[in-house]
Order: sequence, then C-alpha cells, then structure tokens
Amino acid sequence: MEVVNNNKQFAIIGLGRFGSYVAKNLYDMGYDVLAIDKNMQKVEDFSYEVTHVVQADSTDEESLRELGILNFDVVVVAIGEDIEANIMTTLQLKEIGVKYIVAMARNPLQIKVLTKIGADRVVAPERDMAQRVAFNLASTNVMDYIELSKEFSIAEITVPRAFINKTLVESDMRAKYNINVVAIKRGDKVIISPRPDEKLHQNDIVVVVGENDNINELESLD
Repeated sequence: MEVVNNNKQFAIIGLGRFGSYVAKNLYDMGYDVLAIDKNMQKVEDFSYEVTHVVQADSTDEESLRELGILNFDVVVVAIGEDIEANIMTTLQLKEIGVKYIVAMARNPLQIKVLTKIGADRVVAPERDMAQRVAFNLASTNVMDYIELSKEFSIAEITVPRAFINKTLVESDMRAKYNINVVAIKRGDKVIISPRPDEKLHQNDIVVVVGENDNINELESLD
C-alpha cells in the first residue's frame, strides 16, 4: 500500500492482540511507531516488529514524559485486561497534553468513562466488529460497513442492477437517497472521488456515505 504522507508518528500503549495489530499495520504502512508495554516478555517478543519498543509503566507521568510522548501525533491506548490502567493512562495523556488520544474500550461503561476524561476517539473492537458482521449477514448487497455515528455510516454496496450502465448523475443517488459516492471499486482498481459522468459497471462496488436509513433503502434495491 502506498502512503502519501507518512510523517505522522504513532505511539501504541499495550501490546495485546489489538495493540499489536494496530502497531504492526501502521509500521507496515510506513509510519514511525513506538510500542509500549509494561510486560517485558511482550516487549522482547515484539522487538523487531516496529520502529521502537520499550518497557514502561504508562500510568506514570514521568515515564511518559521521558519517552517523549508529546512528540507523537496520535497515541493509542490499547490496554485491554487492566481497565484501571487503561483509564489512568488515558487520563495521564490528557493532562500531559497529548495531541490526539485513541482509547480502546471493552464495554459501554468504559466507553462513557474514557469519553468523559477526554479521549478524542474511543474504539470498541468487539462491539464494532459484531455490528459489522451482523449488518453484513442481514444485508445481501452490503460488502462492508462502518458506523460513523448512530445516524451515519460508510458502506460498500454492490451496484444495484437498476444502476448498471448508468452514470452517477443518471443513477441520481445523491438527489434521491441523499447519499454520496466517495469511491468505486472495480476489480483491483479503486476510483477515488469519481466524476459525475463515471459509468457504473456490473460487479462494481460503490463506497457510499450517508444516513443509515438511506443506505438501507439503497441496499434494498434490486
């Protein structure tokens, strides 16, 4: 994957399954990644996977400052097992003045707490994946689905038969369904911000953003 801007620096705190996956993928995309965990064995096991790996107590403000945590554009708190450490780390990062904090939550109460103490974004991997799987199972034409809020989502939808060989203007998705097409997947090719006169082909997948009710209505078209 080609990355246009890989100047951002990321710090990932917690090397469980989620943290390790995020750290490795960001590194593979060309970003500088600092991985932090209090467990020395995890640090040693992950020592060759990203730019830097260190053993540290993320609930300790002095340790975070010594790591230069303020130099990072995004800090991801991916501590899953120890809820107290997750919350305390997020709080320390907020008080220190980290630019952007992403915190992982396991349950609705943890989501509320992390949001209230200042996490810029809270992710709940198990909940989010369950929602996506359920939506995909229930929707025949939806390839993938990401909820942006309770009202809005991004979805990948197989082009309805009624739109095949029509341009985006002719399909009238924006006017009829208040949906924006942000990309078209055509085999191995991806067309970003397609032109209004781009014709839709059979087996195309459109990446759309809009209100959930409107996406559901579009998905139900044959």
